[in-house]
Amino acid sequence: MKLHIALLPGDGIGPEIIQQGRKVIRAVANRFGHELHEREALVGAAAIDATGNPYPDETHRLCMESDAVFFGAIGHPKYDHDPSAKVRPEQGLLAMRQRLGLYANIRPVTTFPSLVRQSPLQSHLVEGADFLCIRELTGGLYFGRPQGRSEDGNTAYDTCVYTRPEIERILRLAYGYALQRRKKLTVVDKANVLATSRLWREIAREIEKEYPDVETEYMFVDNAAMRLIQSPKSFDVMVTENMFGDILTDEASVITGSLGMLPSASIGLHTSVFEPIHGSYPQAAGRNIANPLAAILSAALMFEYAFRLPEEAAAIRQAVAASMENGIVTEDIAPAGSPSYATSQVGDSVCSHI
Repeated sequence: MKLHIALLPGDGIGPEIIQQGRKVIRAVANRFGHELHEREALVGAAAIDATGNPYPDETHRLCMESDAVFFGAIGHPKYDHDPSAKVRPEQGLLAMRQRLGLYANIRPVTTFPSLVRQSPLQSHLVEGADFLCIRELTGGLYFGRPQGRSEDGNTAYDTCVYTRPEIERILRLAYGYALQRRKKLTVVDKANVLATSRLWREIAREIEKEYPDVETEYMFVDNAAMRLIQSPKSFDVMVTENMFGDILTDEASVITGSLGMLPSASIGLHTSVFEPIHGSYPQAAGRNIANPLAAILSAALMFEYAFRLPEEAAAIRQAVAASMENGIVTEDIAPAGSPSYATSQVGDSVCSHI
């Protein structure tokens, strides 16, 4: 099979972790006999420095011509401390989501046995936790208009907007995944306060009737935030709007014991983007200490969702688990008193298992 992949390393540790993911993708392609075509492009602060645009047209063209996009991270400290900057790296991510039609972010939350003790939650709460968070990406506060500040600068406003087609699209996707799993869907909203949430719940109750085999539950976002900590194993598939999803998925990431372990997939109308959920972590850039496993597991999602190759995805996950069981991990997840390994060494270990 021919695999056309756009590589967008981005900023900070992005290039290092994408390099390890790239090695793993090549190992899989070699083992299973796939023909791999890779091309690299700029995004984020690196793109601003080179072109003045965080998501250049050339990068967009490459993404549109590819079967999947393998993305690192965006962000640089020099923009964090300059609120007057007219162009920011994060604008590249929003532009990419809009122009590629990325409407759903999928984050699997799975606990690895060797990491259970690293979780801030008690082991009996997290052992066996395995659920899917689905976040709507194109609507809500992040894209709503009007948005801005008053002339005197003392008042700011954002508008939360959702349309029926956006909500129907993400709910049907979520029901589809629930049917493939344990047939339970949790719809998270704030319908007791927000008009947009009431629309979400109204549409969900309509669509629920089309999926009688799926148990549907409705939960306010504040209750969902508590339940993620109290009973993470009670979830199967969770679906919610943009900002709620942004917050809840970061909360869920802590359950696994490390932010450096969680992959994600953003499903699009034109192509899909696969990326680790952690940021650019500029303090670690160039030091060969960043955890590449979230990026490598994102590559597994790419084989599963973009290429429909579940055996290849399983090979990556098995290799990651085996490498971790052998203690080949970076310092962020190494047990106290145990040795830690460099980013590149972890990548090499996973490749050797593949």
